[in-house]
This record gives sequence, structure tokens and C-alpha cells, in this order.
Amino acid sequence: MHFIKKICFIIILGLIACTAVSGDDSVNDSVKVQINEDIFDVELENNSAAQELIKELEKGNITVNATEYGGFEKVGELGFSLPTSDENINTEPGDIVLYQGDKISLFYGSHSWSYTKLGKIDNISSNELKEVLGPGNVTLVFSLE
Repeated sequence: MHFIKKICFIIILGLIACTAVSGDDSVNDSVKVQINEDIFDVELENNSAAQELIKELEKGNITVNATEYGGFEKVGELGFSLPTSDENINTEPGDIVLYQGDKISLFYGSHSWSYTKLGKIDNISSNELKEVLGPGNVTLVFSLE
């Protein structure tokens, strides 16, 4: 019986350790993006680019002056590079991707290209997002909550 108690104790300690380790690897999902007067929650991907983005945001807000491109996205320079893990994806409205390692694109339409996905603004339609972004250039301010 003493042996069984030891085994149970070891299993419980292992489960606690696994829970603690997996918690450390999660990406902080309390990122916000401000577009004009509107503020949206961004659900980040769990990848190295998003993790490095969090590290940059811990230093302060990131402002991206984004220009209209192709009638489906706003794109702008980050001012620094993030690690890439590009893959061909079909974007959807609200997707935020890394392009060429140093540019962020926010999609209000769809497009297929090779990007590193950073995250997504959820619960907003293409038309609503397009209205918020407006025509022409826009300033995107990313921040931690």
C-alpha cells in the first residue's frame, strides 16, 4: 500500500509540473489594437513571431502607419523585424499577419499569399471592419492591456 501512495504522489507532482510548464509557453492574448477611436481585442497565434511581438509590446505601444493595399488590407512598417514562419494562407477579415518579417497587414477582405499569422480581431464582419478602417491610410496602435 505504501508503494501505491508513492506512485500516486509522483503522478500528482508530474501533473502539476506539466500544468506549470504548459502555462509558461502560452502567448499573452491581452493585446489590443486601436483604429481611430475604436479598440479591439486581438487573439494572438501561439508562434515565435507573436511571442516576440509581446516582448516588443512590453517596451511600449507599437504604432503602425498603414496604407491601403489591393482593396483588401491595410499594411505598414513595424520598424523592427520579427521571426517568420511563412506559409500560404487564405486570409479572412480581421486577420493580422506579418509580411516580409517587418510589416503588419490587417485584412478587411480576403487574400491568399505566404504570411506568418500573428493573430485575429474576432467578432467583426468585413463590412464593419472596412468601415472602421475607412478609405486611405490609417494608424494602428497595438498595446498590451
